Amino acid sequence: MRPYASVTLLLHLLPFLSTCFSSEEYEFRALLSVRSSISDPLNVLSSWSNSTTSFCNWHGITCDGNSTSHVSIVRLSAKNLSGSLPFVLFSLPFIHTLDLSSNGFSGGIPPEAFSNLSSSLRYLNLTNNHLSGPIPLRSNGPNKIINSSLEILDLSNNYFTGGVPDGISDDFPRLKVLDLGGNSLRGPIPSSISKLRTLEFLTLASNELVGRIPPELGEITTLRFIYVGYNNLSGEIPPEIGNLTALNHLDLVYNNLTGEIPGSIRNLHKLRYLFLYQNRLSGPIPPSIYNLTDLISLDLSENDLTGEISEEVIKLENLEVLQLFSNRLEGTIPRSIAALPRLQVLQLWSNRLSGEIPADLGRGNNLTVLDLSSNNLTGGVPEHLCYSRRLVKLILFSNFLEGEIPGGLSGCRSLERVRIENNRLSGEIPPEFTKLPLVYYLDASGNGFSGRIDGRSWEMPALQMLSLARNDLAGPLPDSFGSGSIKNLDLSENHFSGGIPAGFGRFSELARLKLSKNQLSGPIPEAIAECKKLVSLDVSKNQLSGEIPAGLSDLPVLTELDLSENRFSGEIPQDLGKTGTLVFVNFSHNHFHGSLPATGAFLSANASSIAGNPGLCGGTARSGLPPCTAAVEKTPCRFSVFFPMAVLLILMLSVLLFLLIRRRRREHIYLKKVEINGNGVWEVRVFDEKASKGITANALSTSIKEGKFAVHDGAGDGMLFAVRNATDIPRIGWAEVTEMGRFRHRNVVGLAGACRSETSWVLIYEPVNGGRSLSVALTELSWEKRCRVAVGIARALHCLHLRGMLLHGSLTADNNVVLDGDGVARLLVNLFPPGIEEGKGAEYTEKSDVYSFGVLLVGLLTGRCHVDAEAGKHGGVVEWARHLYSECHLDTWIDPAMRGQHAEYRDEMIRTMELAVRCTSVDPMERPCMKEVVKVLVKSIEKPGPWISKIKRALPI
Repeated sequence: MRPYASVTLLLHLLPFLSTCFSSEEYEFRALLSVRSSISDPLNVLSSWSNSTTSFCNWHGITCDGNSTSHVSIVRLSAKNLSGSLPFVLFSLPFIHTLDLSSNGFSGGIPPEAFSNLSSSLRYLNLTNNHLSGPIPLRSNGPNKIINSSLEILDLSNNYFTGGVPDGISDDFPRLKVLDLGGNSLRGPIPSSISKLRTLEFLTLASNELVGRIPPELGEITTLRFIYVGYNNLSGEIPPEIGNLTALNHLDLVYNNLTGEIPGSIRNLHKLRYLFLYQNRLSGPIPPSIYNLTDLISLDLSENDLTGEISEEVIKLENLEVLQLFSNRLEGTIPRSIAALPRLQVLQLWSNRLSGEIPADLGRGNNLTVLDLSSNNLTGGVPEHLCYSRRLVKLILFSNFLEGEIPGGLSGCRSLERVRIENNRLSGEIPPEFTKLPLVYYLDASGNGFSGRIDGRSWEMPALQMLSLARNDLAGPLPDSFGSGSIKNLDLSENHFSGGIPAGFGRFSELARLKLSKNQLSGPIPEAIAECKKLVSLDVSKNQLSGEIPAGLSDLPVLTELDLSENRFSGEIPQDLGKTGTLVFVNFSHNHFHGSLPATGAFLSANASSIAGNPGLCGGTARSGLPPCTAAVEKTPCRFSVFFPMAVLLILMLSVLLFLLIRRRRREHIYLKKVEINGNGVWEVRVFDEKASKGITANALSTSIKEGKFAVHDGAGDGMLFAVRNATDIPRIGWAEVTEMGRFRHRNVVGLAGACRSETSWVLIYEPVNGGRSLSVALTELSWEKRCRVAVGIARALHCLHLRGMLLHGSLTADNNVVLDGDGVARLLVNLFPPGIEEGKGAEYTEKSDVYSFGVLLVGLLTGRCHVDAEAGKHGGVVEWARHLYSECHLDTWIDPAMRGQHAEYRDEMIRTMELAVRCTSVDPMERPCMKEVVKVLVKSIEKPGPWISKIKRALPI
């Protein structure tokens, strides 16, 4: 039976039924049919019963109040109802309001449903359901009635596909509100939409629309709200937009719009909200914008705007939010900004602004958020930034600011987040600055602060992150910072002396403690073992002494331990090697002696991490230590002991011999030589006969022409060829290629063989059925599928690292990660033995892989897979994402393709971005190992996921 058949039959019978019964009886029967046809787990429709014909008293029903008592309103929003839409409600003869929003209705809408729409219906709200399929046209139905009275149509946040109906203006000519946002609509915005001459509110946001914004939109002069952001629209903003003189809200964000902002925008005198961020707009900020005196919020961030911010900004006297960050704006910050009386949020970070911050900024404003970071600002920090006592976030890092922290800022008790790192600030940290009760994040690193921080009152009960690294602070460390919630404490690269306070053991939430490059002395206090959440401990390059506290072996999540370049002595506790989470150790240049633990992280410890300890012995071959000598106790060799051992040894040798023979057979290498015109003779080694037959001179010649890392279909067998110049990997040899050929993993594309000439390598991979690069498939992947991609690639990298010599090299969604026909993520592995120099002479290590994986995580979260991870605006996509994450701008860094999912998965996405930030830390020592990465990801994904509900993006502040 074809879909909707029963519904269609009922809808065709409705006119007949309404004539067979009185109108009230017809409505009564229609409502009862609704109750019987949908799922009502909360029993909210229990009053809809045969026991009474007074349906006006039923839950969710409102009658018109006349003596005839007809249904005029049905409101069943958020009642957990599900099933097919009760289309019979669409045609109730006197209904004018129907609200079925925020339920679980599913399936499509047949054209007959709109064709039989009641002529009295003015309000239809179906938002936040699970409806799918194309949006039907009423005029395509059998009755083709187009004289609808409908004024409000809300179909947002469903799963509708197809395009925006071209004839929607013919079907509903009196529409005032049209909301189709949060669906999967594709194609262009039809120009016929301009025929909706009474339209006031238009939302097409969060779809997959393409093409230009139709200039005809400027003909709907009644429009007050336009939301078409989070699509793939291109071209310029049409100047006809200036005809919409009633416009109050214009939102074109997250598209690919180019060109300059049209000067005709000057005509939008009633505009209060202008959002054009995350496009590719260029040119200067048009002077006409400063004539929009009703503006409350102006956001032109993340474009390619140039020029200066004009002093004319003073005209925007109602402005509360000004966000121009991530452009190429130059010049100084206009002094007139300080005179905007209602200004609350000012974000100008990542531009090329210079000069001083206006001295009166904050005095005449109500600043709550100020972010001027990553510019070229000079001078001092103004005294009055917190004059309103409402400043919550102060972000000034990466400028050239000088002088001391002003007194007016020291008493700013509303502050919660302070980032003033990487400037030239100096002097002592004011005593009042360490008594701010709401500050949870304080980073003053990379300045010239001096003096002592002990002997003062630290009263910061909310503090979670404190970094005073890379300053000139001296004296003993304080015993407390007035907070039991500290998670990250970095006091490295100062001149602190004395011992590590035992009071640090009271930091029960502490995860990272970095005290390196100071002048600390004495032992590590035993109390540190009370920090059960400690993940990383770095006390390197001090003058610490004594033995390693035994309690460190009991820390359940300790991952990194760096004690290098101190004066520690004694033996390394054997139990420390049994710590399951510990993956990185550096004990070099101390006075340790005895046997190196032969378990855990010590198995992979290289010579540099334990060098400079003449008394150490044992370890693996990688450690470079001499073997430990010990007296062997001589015992009589008894036959009863020797014979069983001999038998067992013979059995083990037999099994081993069998496995070796079987493995040699399986790993038989097919050898051949292929001569290519102009490229000499190539030696070919292939691990299976099928691949061997596919290697031809033409196939090799084609792959060589593609150049470095070209990936394409090879011979008829569907093999993949990837070219790598031998000069790029000088230490690679047939041994590494053969080892890679042996390696098999579900998430790794197997290496079928390789070809080598005097100058180049060609790596041959097994075919991937139905394979697509991750960058191509990404927009189609839900959050759960992206999590599976991340876990699969993380597991593959972890297994590669366990092999020692097999590191991945560069990791990109374009060339190295493919999805097979079953949606499984597969990694194309390159051969990088540890220590090979990559790029600018940096040694390639496992932590380099971790960085690359972090970049991949950022791509999965943000959808940005084509940006160089370590170059470009904001220091690349990594710095861009880190900045937005640090300021909690979830809506601005999440991939628009997942815009409808982030409410349900918000915590998972934030945790994953936290992991990405850790993986891409500038300091390789602060990056986790792949083992820890896998644990974090698996913990996040391997649990029942909530239903993904699509919701609208919250409006900016």
